[in-house]
Amino acid sequence: MGLDLGEKTIGVAVGDPGHHIATPVTTIRRRKFAEDARDLLKLVDDRQVGGLVIGLPLNMDGSEGPRCQSVRQFANNIAKIRDLPVLFWDERLSTVAVTRDMLAADLSRAKRARVVDQSAAAFILQGALDRLQRA
Repeated sequence: MGLDLGEKTIGVAVGDPGHHIATPVTTIRRRKFAEDARDLLKLVDDRQVGGLVIGLPLNMDGSEGPRCQSVRQFANNIAKIRDLPVLFWDERLSTVAVTRDMLAADLSRAKRARVVDQSAAAFILQGALDRLQRA
């Protein structure tokens, strides 16, 4: 399962059983951690997810800032609840790339707002799946 952790939302995507294709699933509106974790782990259970690929919002120079600390803390908190393998994946410019593709597809601003986070999660997960296939 791929995650794009934002301050207000969590974009969610899943991979197919063969680990070839990432598909956007939903966007979770963030509230308190316990509620976010409950919603996320329900998806993990429903979709029989074996691990998480979480976008790591590195700075453009590759360094880690406060947002990376927040993402790592979220992953640590999830690990306290459920033993799932976690892979952090560089998410720099993922939302920019997804938005560019949506603009090229002539999606309305409202439609883009509804799906951008889950599409960014799919972009993050697809990068990890592609690397896995090349390995």
